[in-house]
Amino acid sequence: MNSVLEVIVSRCLGCHTCEMECALAHSKSETFVEAFYSKEHLYPRIILDVDGDDVIPTHCRHCTDAPCITVCPTASMARSGLEEPVVLNIEKCIGCNACVMVCPFGIIKAIPETITLSKCDLCVDRLEEGKIPACAAGCPTGAIRYTEIKDITADRRKEIINKFRVSMVQSKTLES
Repeated sequence: MNSVLEVIVSRCLGCHTCEMECALAHSKSETFVEAFYSKEHLYPRIILDVDGDDVIPTHCRHCTDAPCITVCPTASMARSGLEEPVVLNIEKCIGCNACVMVCPFGIIKAIPETITLSKCDLCVDRLEEGKIPACAAGCPTGAIRYTEIKDITADRRKEIINKFRVSMVQSKTLES
């Protein structure tokens, strides 16, 4: 995949907007008001974990060699191509939890009051429309971004170069 959900923990406020946007994007409703008054059970596919003072949005990483696809006995966990997200067909899912047991990130979860499971699908329908995933689109602080991998690696290299420059300046100061 050329783009991924990038999480910048220091920007996350724990406002749960990503969860609400995700749940709405995967519902039949078009607005929050409509969803509120409908009988449809909404659930997010992104998870907010709390670690001390940090709130960390976690999601499926859509592994290249996805173990969830390998162990699924019904082929309900699949991707349409190598560059596509891993998606779960809940019509085929029998709730055997094999994917839950092998997910290296612990991200696949049970849908309350059903036998099926859920996971992030990167809002594949939105991607097909040229939009970004709902959690990234709705994040008010930019803590969740849909970013091209080449941009992430370029940003990391800039960080390393800046750290290197600082250490060189400190080293020259100590020599003087």
